[in-house]
This record gives sequence, C-alpha cells and structure tokens, in this order.
Amino acid sequence: MNKIYFFVLIAFLFNKNLQAQDKTISVEQIYQGAFRTEGMDALKSMKNGKQYTVLNFDRSTRTTSVDKYDYTTLSKTQTIVSSGDLEEMQYFTSYEFSEDESQLLLATDVESIYRHSFLAHFFVYNIASKNLVKVTNDKIQEPSLSPDGKTISYVLDNNIYLFDIAAQKSEQITFDGEKNKIINGITDWVYEEEFAFVKAYSWNVNGSKIAFLRFDETNVPEFSMDVYGSELYQTQEVFKYPKAGEENASVSLHLYDVNTKNTAKIDLGAPYYIPRIKWMNNANYLSVQTINRHQNHLKLHVVNAKDNSVNILIEEKDNAYVDVTDNLTFLADDSFIWTSEKDGNNHIYLYSDSGKLMNQITKGDWEVTNYYGYDQNEDKVYYQSTENGSINRGVYSVSSNGKGKKALSVAEGKNAADFSTDFSYYINTFSSAETPPVYTLNEAVSGKKIKNIKDNNALLSTLKKYNLGRKEFSTISINGNELNMYMIKPHNFDAAKKYPLFMYQYSGPGSQNVSNSWNSANDYWHQMLVSQGYIVACVDGRGTGFKGRDFKKVTQKELGKYEVEDQIAAAKKLSELPYIDENRTGIWGWSYGGFMSTNCILKGNDVFEMAIAVAPVTSWRFYDTIYTERYMQTPQENASGYDDNSPFNYPELLKGKYLVVHGSGDDNVHVQNTMRMVEALIQANKQFEWAIYPDKNHGIYGGNTRIHLFNKLTDFVQKNL
Repeated sequence: MNKIYFFVLIAFLFNKNLQAQDKTISVEQIYQGAFRTEGMDALKSMKNGKQYTVLNFDRSTRTTSVDKYDYTTLSKTQTIVSSGDLEEMQYFTSYEFSEDESQLLLATDVESIYRHSFLAHFFVYNIASKNLVKVTNDKIQEPSLSPDGKTISYVLDNNIYLFDIAAQKSEQITFDGEKNKIINGITDWVYEEEFAFVKAYSWNVNGSKIAFLRFDETNVPEFSMDVYGSELYQTQEVFKYPKAGEENASVSLHLYDVNTKNTAKIDLGAPYYIPRIKWMNNANYLSVQTINRHQNHLKLHVVNAKDNSVNILIEEKDNAYVDVTDNLTFLADDSFIWTSEKDGNNHIYLYSDSGKLMNQITKGDWEVTNYYGYDQNEDKVYYQSTENGSINRGVYSVSSNGKGKKALSVAEGKNAADFSTDFSYYINTFSSAETPPVYTLNEAVSGKKIKNIKDNNALLSTLKKYNLGRKEFSTISINGNELNMYMIKPHNFDAAKKYPLFMYQYSGPGSQNVSNSWNSANDYWHQMLVSQGYIVACVDGRGTGFKGRDFKKVTQKELGKYEVEDQIAAAKKLSELPYIDENRTGIWGWSYGGFMSTNCILKGNDVFEMAIAVAPVTSWRFYDTIYTERYMQTPQENASGYDDNSPFNYPELLKGKYLVVHGSGDDNVHVQNTMRMVEALIQANKQFEWAIYPDKNHGIYGGNTRIHLFNKLTDFVQKNL
C-alpha cells in the first residue's frame, strides 16, 4: 500500500473516530425522545402470585390487549382480551380485574380533568363468556367492581351510582351532587392535588357497605382561568380553589347499606380533613384518618359499621406536621403496620387491632422511603430505605419482630421493587448516575437474581458518542450542615481555566434532587450546557428530604428563608474554587425551584448574576390551603413568614438578568404569581425578560412547547452567563 495513502487513511479514520465521540446534545433530541430509556410496562400481579398481566398496544393495528405472562419465564401465556376482537371500541387505555379475576373493567375515550382525575367511557368484560357491557353512555369517574363482581359503582355529576351488570341498569344512591357545590365519592381539587387521591369511596370486603366522603364546597372561593383556545372568544374555567387562609370544603363521612339502601352520616367529631379511608379485613370495621388544619395532629379512627360508633386507634402529633401516606396495612387479624417519624426518622411500626404498640420493626439513623408490604406466611416486611446512603436506595426484608433483616437489592444507586401478590418474586429496577435502568427478576425471600429482564445498553452505546460530563457526588459544609451535592464538569475540564457556574435546585419540603439515579430530561439539558463550557451544580439544602425529620422540618413557618440562605452560601463557597468564575453565577428552578431562584437573585444579588424561574410561586398567599398551611400555618397566624420571603415584596433588589416563564392555564401555581412579580418589577423600573405559554398547565408541554421553552432557556443562559 502506498505509504502516503496509508497515513491519510489512518488520519481520516482517527478524525472520524474523534468526531463520533464529539457529538453534541440538542434540545430537539432531548424533547423528541432521543435519549428515552426502555422501561417495563406497568404490570399487575395476579392473585396466584405466579403470573402477571400487562396492557399492550399494537401500533400497527392500533389495538390494545391485556396479556398474561409467567414470572419465571417472562413469556406471554395468554391474551385475556384484545380490542381487536371487540366491535364496540377501537382500543382501551386501562383495565381493572374483579375480585375473582373473572371480569375486567375497561376504559376508553379518556378525558383528563386535573392531575389525577379523568372522565371516560367504561365497559365490563366477562372473560369466560367474552360478553362486553357498556356501563353507561355518559362519561363517568372512578368506577369500581363490587367484591362479588355483580355491581359497578361509579360517580357521575358528583353523585354515586350502582350499575347492576346482569340487569344493565343503574341506580342512583346520592342526589345532592352539584358542580362547584356538593361532591359525593370523589375529591375536590385541593384533596386531589395535595392528598393525591380521587376516588373517595370504598366497598367493604363482602360488598354490604360503601363508605364515602361528601364535600360541601359552597363557601370555598372560586378561581377563574381564561382558556384562549382557537375560537373567536376565549372560554373560562371556574373551579373551587381554597388559597392559604381561606375556607376549605366541609368534609363528612357516610356509610351506605347496600341491602337496606340507607345512608348514615358518621360522627367523627367535626374533622377538618379526612385524607384516607380504608376498610379492615373484618367487614364491619372501617379505618378513617383525620387531621387538623395545621396538619400536626393525625388520628386513626375505627368505625363500627354495625352501630356507627367511632373509636380512636392511634394518634400522631408533631411540632411541625404529620405526613399522610398509604403505608397502612391490616394483617389477617386486623393488627396493622404503620409508618411514623416519631423517633426522628421514618420507620415501620406494628400495632394490635386495638391500637396498642407491639413493636418498632425498623430502627436506625436512616429513613424508610417505601413500604412494599407484608408476607404473613413468611413473616416478612419488605421495604426500601436509605441504609446505603441518603442519595441511594436499597431493598430489604425484616421479620415483624425487627429481627432477621436481609439486604435484598442494595447495589450503590437506586433500587426499587415490584412484588408479586404472594411475595414469591419481585422485579427490581436499578439505576445510578452511571447506569440507566436495569430490570431483573428476583426471588423475594433471598433477593437472589433469577434472570435479567431488560436493560438500556443500547442507550449507553448511543451516549458513548457524546462527550458527557460525569456527575460527581460529594457533600458541602454550609451553615453547620453537610449538604448533598453533585457537580458536572466539561469532559475536557481544565483546572487552570475559569468556568461559569449554573446551579439547579428544587428545594421543596421533603424533596431530593441530589440522587444517585439515572438522568431526567433536565439532566440532558444540563449536559448540553456543560458541553458548551458551563459547570452545573446542584445542592440539596435544609428542608429537603431523606436526612431525618429535623433536617426536613427546620423550614417550618419560614418557607424560602433557610433554603435561600443555603443556596446563596453554597454559591459563594463554590465560587471560591479556582476554576469557577465568581462573576458568572446563575441559578434556575421550576415551581418551588422557581420561587427559590427568584429569591436567590434578589436576596443574593451580590452572588448571582442570572436567574431563570419557570412557573414560580411568588407568594404563598396565592397557593392552596393543604400544601401551604402544612408548612406555614395560615397567613392570619404567620403574616411575616409569608411576606418576608415573597419576592415581589422586594423587586428593587434585582441587579442581574432575570427570566420568568409561566403557562397561562396553570391550575396549580396560577399565572397570577408571575403577573404580580412582573408588575412589581415594572413599578420598580427593573428590566427583565418573561414568556407566557398560552393554555399550558404547570408542566408547560404539548407539541413543540418543551422544545421552544428550552431553546429559550438555552438562549438566555448563553447570552447572560
């Protein structure tokens, strides 16, 4: 071979290899899904614990099916139902089994309402006969099959109905439901958003009783929101939204007797909130959680459905607040498992059916982060915790007496388990900052891996073509605390150079951004900026989660005080590093993070040269009762706590470059927050930039919206940092 040609070829191949390793991430790639991970479809374990079902969608035929799989082989064993065989619908989007798994409740034509709620047409499908029955021609909410599978309960126009499947006839059981006034069986806006549930009714285990909540919203102030749409005139969305200090819906508990058709109101002693109801294994007993307006005194009641008497099982009190969770499990004899922060960390406790403490199951200077359930046959409690470090998660088991603890999946990173119904198996999802999600089938008792299910090695291969910075985890000593932190430096980092610092945070109570888990979309955007010569850092300050009760609750009555102090102090300390340009420091965040970044550029105007706030709260007076008062009490009780950290009260402090963005259709953090901030800055004669996305909600997405938004954010960073 000609030597000159040989060297030219080597040079060409070497240069081509360098180019292959030097691709840059674009906003379009991120938000068009180029780096999306392969996931496991949501599965439902069948009652035998040996098989599970998955909702599958066939893109070629645009049909859906419920398919059954075997845990040990992971192979499909049966298609239970396919919409391709159903003339009445093209496809369905969700399904629910009857108690005996002989029938399915299928949803189609889904219409979203708020974060969790939706309307849809529902059908009941008999697996043996393949008979399909439409519940009603109306779009309904939260249907549920009775324990005997003969009846479907549902909510329509704020009233509860019962549908007899055999007779194909509905019977109304509440009659006073009215929009923006009375709600039966589903929650109001603020319960849905902050207590995270919609279905506010439940059958007992033998189907003889239905417990339901009734909300009287009459005195709750209305919030209105223009919807601009595409027609000549805009429309208006009006709904009840109780802002901090305003009146909430009056809530009451009722029991409906299916046989006598009588409804009884249960006397709980005028509870302020009823965040959870759950029937016990004994059909005559209902557990009810109530909590006061300050949310620092929670009671777990038991209602005797025979005579409607009420007793208190346990009470939880805290100087700040008590978290409401779904971690209540009744054992066969109605003794129960419960989680609490009362010893300073979140741990698992066992109580008798009368509410007597039998044992604290888990103990230690770490937090239980997820309670998976209890296997009575093996006497095993399964849970996830921070035992392997507050930025990591491991899966463990322990006996109900607190002994025999076993580490099941504890590789450094985040492990999360999905157990079969009988706790024979679990599917473990593992990821870390270096490893995208890996799914394995594991034996529950031992934690032993049975087989690999799915990984994201293809994504790793794709990412090798990009020069990504490494997420370096550490702690930083700030205001007397060791705070978790990560930093991402350019791949060609040169310690002799000076780099601009761009900080990201959320900082809300109990949150965590510094986590040893795989990338979110924001992480890829940060990587894009890092490739352009920025250093990105994130610090979880006081008030964030998973480091104990006191660390989390130190911000009580002062949201935005200690968190802002920590971000400003962290920025100052990081600016002392020889490779950080102290004159080029920016910060950004979304929602609570936008509240934080706005406060940081004002109160830290000698530290931050630039800030971006997306969908920010600018006064907690504008936010809802349940979330805000949990941490702040009411404005009437704590005016200074609300106003001293409300950024539109000191717009004159702005010195740097500031961009604020909001969706006009945000039903959560209303655009009012940004409008008031904008007006304050205008009257202070401060220049800034802002953008409003028409009809977009708190997530600001749809079509090209995210691409447009993050191109705007990128342009602002490049011009001002």
